[in-house]
Amino acid sequence: MTTPDSAVLRVAGRPVGRYVTRPELPARLSPRPYLHPVTTLAGTAVTELSPADHIHHLGVGVAVPDVEGHNFWGGRTYVRDQGPTELDNHGAQRHHSFQLRDPDGFVEELRWIASGTELLRERRTVAATELTGAAWALDFTFSLTNVTSDPLSIGSPATNGRPGAAYGGFFWRARKEQDAPDVFTVDREGEDAIHGTRADWVALTGATWTLVFAGATDRTRRDPWFVRAGEYPGVGSSLASEERLPVPPGETVVRRIVTVVADGRLPRLEVAALVRKAVSQ
Repeated sequence: MTTPDSAVLRVAGRPVGRYVTRPELPARLSPRPYLHPVTTLAGTAVTELSPADHIHHLGVGVAVPDVEGHNFWGGRTYVRDQGPTELDNHGAQRHHSFQLRDPDGFVEELRWIASGTELLRERRTVAATELTGAAWALDFTFSLTNVTSDPLSIGSPATNGRPGAAYGGFFWRARKEQDAPDVFTVDREGEDAIHGTRADWVALTGATWTLVFAGATDRTRRDPWFVRAGEYPGVGSSLASEERLPVPPGETVVRRIVTVVADGRLPRLEVAALVRKAVSQ
């Protein structure tokens, strides 16, 4: 059911995702809109919300651990030469309005606010499209504009001194099952071989489902993938890996990720075909 605080995405008449715009969450979790549950066309859930291992993981959305020192990811902040530290520095993404809201998608405006100040204004465009009788695509674009009069920069634990932890940007917390999911690209397999690398797409396969994440613009494809499979299942596209990402006043950062959501454990050739179809639509 669609309400003023939520929207339900549908594909071929079937609900496949619930979008919550105004979650009631403590400040420490960096409150922000999210998609959960997201399901396959057969109804299998492929997201998790506030799991015990990382309660600040909120389904599918945009989360950034460091915007000019403010935490829009949730949980502890990685401090150089100190490690993960509890700080009172959490921001919130606040839903402002829907410019468009249809059963198969929406266009939303959000305000990123910390310490009472709006730092970034976001335009988020989300669309759900049927690919086959057993697969659909979630097309997710976000545009972040610096609305302050000062330069801002986006960082990550990696740019703050923690190797291998370049998370921040689009992030999908996947379903945790008894066995860790398999992860592969067109030419690599395994978390260790893929995490922190660049690839046109990354696939995550669970017991009865497959998720395939693809950068849908040249700029997005230049961002490395953040991949977790063993500790927990999750995939993100890293905005700040080797160095901080500057956002001058009035400038905009745009990224687009298309995710294939499929029933079954799909092989490489089928994954590649679905990605081509999803990104070209």
